[in-house]
Amino acid sequence: MTQWWLAPIVVLISLLMTAALRRYALAKNVIDVPNARSSHVTPTPRGGGVAIVSSFLLALGTLGASDLLEADTLLALAGAGGLVAIIGFIDDHRHVDVRWRLMGHFAAAAWSLFWMGGLPPLEILGVTINLGWTGAVLFTLYLVWLLNLYNFMDGIDGIASIEAICTSLGACILYWLHGTEHMMLLPAILSMAVMGFLYWNFPPAKIFMGDAGSGFLGITLGILSLQAAWISPQLFWCWLILLGVFVVDATFTLMRRLVRGERIYEGHRCHAYQFASRRMGGHLPVAIAVMLINLCWLLPVAVSVVLLQLDGFVALLIAYTPLVALAVACNAGGVE
Repeated sequence: MTQWWLAPIVVLISLLMTAALRRYALAKNVIDVPNARSSHVTPTPRGGGVAIVSSFLLALGTLGASDLLEADTLLALAGAGGLVAIIGFIDDHRHVDVRWRLMGHFAAAAWSLFWMGGLPPLEILGVTINLGWTGAVLFTLYLVWLLNLYNFMDGIDGIASIEAICTSLGACILYWLHGTEHMMLLPAILSMAVMGFLYWNFPPAKIFMGDAGSGFLGITLGILSLQAAWISPQLFWCWLILLGVFVVDATFTLMRRLVRGERIYEGHRCHAYQFASRRMGGHLPVAIAVMLINLCWLLPVAVSVVLLQLDGFVALLIAYTPLVALAVACNAGGVE
């Protein structure tokens, strides 16, 4: 597969571009200054996620120009991811009202769903369900939630990068075991784009991802999960399993804050990972813990779906149960 030569180039572009973005952020004073809702204590440049966006989109363009990537997939990923990244980039430099952000997010989600052909039939407990237009609406909400929760979860050094790498490479392993090796390329390249950035974002971070990068990763991972659903409904459940750390923490926290009547769009420090980082005295132990949960728990559960034919929905419940318990133990969504 001659296209694999792109992988090291993507890492190098991301690595060098992040360094350039860091210099730009310092020169233009694009700095994340700690406040009462921050999980860091040192003023740090932000916006480095643009390197992830640029290196991945350049790779997509190369694949498209070489007829190695379907036009529909290219348009879905580039159009939706690019729009979300632009909105995030503007928000990183000057505030964008939440209403306009959400309008852009829903437009990006609808765009990607259109080009990916909508939502395929899903399989739950052995029953195939075609949700039709209801499924399209639900999946649009899923994509918008995923890109926003990725932004919410990008609150300590390295965690969002590590989650994206573990999820993407985990998907590559699943595709290989499933016999659909041709699906491996996109998540592999995405992981390479994030690896170049992680060099600068690993605790203690020298630059933050920013909304441009986190939102882009969220919707890109969501679109890749939709692509997998068209290959096999079970692979879609596998993607949800691999994303479990972020999905459970963000969703559990959101629900508890909603019950208390809080404004969910305002910044806070009550995610499980934020409580854990304060208890453990730093960001690195939590980032490593997220990696271990992904590799030692979520990936094996997802592998059991592919190799042992465990029902995907049942596997999802198995995978998420201890994560919910962990969220409770870390007081996710609780009052600081």
